[in-house]
Parts: sequence; structure tokens; C-alpha cells
Amino acid sequence: MKPIYQYFFRGLITFLPVALTVYVLYLFIVWVETIAMWAIRPLVGDFYLPGLGIVIGAAMIFGLGFLISQPVTARMLSWVELPFTNLPVVKSIYSSLKSFADYFAPNKKDAQQQVVMLKMPDNEMTIVGLVTRQNMAGLPPGLAELDHVAVYLPMGYMIGGYTVFVPRSWTTPIDMSVEEAMRASLLAWMASVSRNPP
Repeated sequence: MKPIYQYFFRGLITFLPVALTVYVLYLFIVWVETIAMWAIRPLVGDFYLPGLGIVIGAAMIFGLGFLISQPVTARMLSWVELPFTNLPVVKSIYSSLKSFADYFAPNKKDAQQQVVMLKMPDNEMTIVGLVTRQNMAGLPPGLAELDHVAVYLPMGYMIGGYTVFVPRSWTTPIDMSVEEAMRASLLAWMASVSRNPP
């Protein structure tokens, strides 16, 4: 019976990631198509091509990205954000999500986006983390005076993580992008990290 169990679980492990990915994509496509049909049905009547919702959604996102890249539109967005940045509860949620999205924004090459190895003195254990703050300026007294950096330590399978404030000397930058580090952390570093060619 042991070979039967082994074959079964190998097949299951191979099948599940593919099936779940296809299922999530299917749900997303159905959701986008439903919204597109609801939006354009008054304009086109019964005429509708399958996949039109995806095309419209992608075009809208591309158009939004183009508009946000313009200085005038960016200033207008700051006015639109006013309700989200001033209401007590909404402010916390919106600011957190926006900061998280900004951190992973493509082509954003600042000193904050840095993958490091965290190693305490006289300790052989090494942890990989993401620098989220290079200095303590602006933090409450007690933290602001420290010459520390903030390092986010993601947990496997994205069930959470910890942010630790450590001396800068404890960190060593490594040649890895934030996306690669997060992808490896998602699977608890079990999968090999594919490096993008230069």
C-alpha cells in the first residue's frame, strides 16, 4: 500500500497548485466579465464578445496608470484621497494598504527597497528580511534616537510577519529583489528562487 499512497499524494501535490490557480483565475475572469456586461450592456445591447470584460478591465487599469503618471492628475488624486486620509478608521486601513502597495511599486528604486540578511552578533542563525525604514526619524521618543533600521520578517505562507528594529550593523544587503524575497518567503524557501536574467 505504501507505493499507492506515495503515488496518490504526489499526484495530489502536483494537481492542487494547478487546480487552485486555474480556479482563482476563473473566479477573477467571471467577476470581471460580469462587471463589464453590467457596465456596457446599456450601450451595446445584446451584443457581447466573450473576453471583452478582460480587455476593458486591462484598458481601464492601463489608462488609470497613465493618468496617475501625469502631474496634474496626481494632484487631483490627492484631493480624491482626502476623505480616505482623514476619516479615523478609514485612514488607518487606507494608509496601511497604500504604503504597502507603494513599497512594492515597480521601478521604485529607493533605499527602502532592500533585502537583507539579519544576523545577531555571536549567533549563527540568519534571517532574511526586508528593510522598511532606514532611520528612526519621526518615530516616538525612545525609538527616534536609535541608529537602527526597521526590518520586516515575513512568515511562510503569508500568515503574518514581524517588524524588528535592529542596529544597522546586524544587516547585510543581498543581491535579491523584493519580489524574489517575498515569493521565496511565501513558500518558506522550499522552492528554488528563479533569478531574472540581466
